Amino acid sequence: MTTNHGGHEDFRATVRSTLDTIVTPNAPKWEAQGHISESGWRELGDAGLLALPHTGADFLRSAVFLDELGNTGYAGIRASIGVHAYMASSYLRLFGNAEQKARWLPPGERGDKITALAITEPEAGTDLRHLTTSADADGAGGYRLRGRKSFVANGSQASNFIVLARTKGTSTDRGLPGATLLLVDADAPGITRRPQPMLGWRAADITEIEFDDVPVAAGQLIGKPERALVYLVRALDFERLVAGLLAVGGVRYCLRLLKEFARSHRVGDTPLGSYQAVRHRIADLDAQLELVHGYAYQAATRQSLGQLDTKSASVLKLTATELAVTAAQVCVQYHGARGYLDEATAARLYRDAMAGTIAAGANELLRDHIFEST
Repeated sequence: MTTNHGGHEDFRATVRSTLDTIVTPNAPKWEAQGHISESGWRELGDAGLLALPHTGADFLRSAVFLDELGNTGYAGIRASIGVHAYMASSYLRLFGNAEQKARWLPPGERGDKITALAITEPEAGTDLRHLTTSADADGAGGYRLRGRKSFVANGSQASNFIVLARTKGTSTDRGLPGATLLLVDADAPGITRRPQPMLGWRAADITEIEFDDVPVAAGQLIGKPERALVYLVRALDFERLVAGLLAVGGVRYCLRLLKEFARSHRVGDTPLGSYQAVRHRIADLDAQLELVHGYAYQAATRQSLGQLDTKSASVLKLTATELAVTAAQVCVQYHGARGYLDEATAARLYRDAMAGTIAAGANELLRDHIFEST
């Protein structure tokens, strides 16, 4: 696998070494406790890995980081970091005002305060038309927030939430004409957090958040009121690019594990990798990864030039996450019963890979985007 893109080989080596120091030794603990430790966030911040660019030529450094973060082999951890450092913070970077950026971004970049996205609801996930969370004007320029959000990564540890709520209209309205984005302090009164243990992504801190008459100041509205749909379309393209880059790194990790096992494991007196069918199956996966990996960096280049489009982001996220599932299936199958043990690495890769096809927009929706843009 060629990983030298744009002369960033030295940066890649530094990122890999840093992740080997911060993430790899702590990952089992973070998986067991269900979230990244505060010290881990701060170490990532001290290393500058939570403040990498979202735009411009230096976004390719972010692409390298996301690729290598996926290559650690822990999808829950990579999802948690990806949401905080890229997906959630992108709303502030793209649509926030100067005061909001100055107040909220530096603590996030240091790892002192963690941001979560509270967009999805039990009945409003990929299709947000049934959004029920509402934020009513309080008569003093602010809002009172009510509703329930599900599947929120970083939910129990977050210091603030990016929340999608209706400030006008009702859930019976078509589309999201009255939806607004709000920046909500997680310490505000009226917020309840409940763990939502998942099959995979065990370190991603997936949580249900309930907002019961939560006060939100006027200055914590992101962008313009009732403009959330426009903001979501742009931010979701970026989110899918990030998810795709993370998944590419995850497939690299999975195939490395699979190749090592095929070379070392013996069936009788014969190495598993001596069988042509096994070698060819792994070679097919490797060939697909080469193509997806190259496409991922093309999409990253588009982002660096300000040219990322919905089709490119959707193609990458769709193909990378589905390749991750296929590779993990083969990895479990070739490991046999030992690969199906709950504590087995192969089993973790498989249960984690399935989540990637759902998050950042279910892959069925992305197929529609791709078809409609053809």
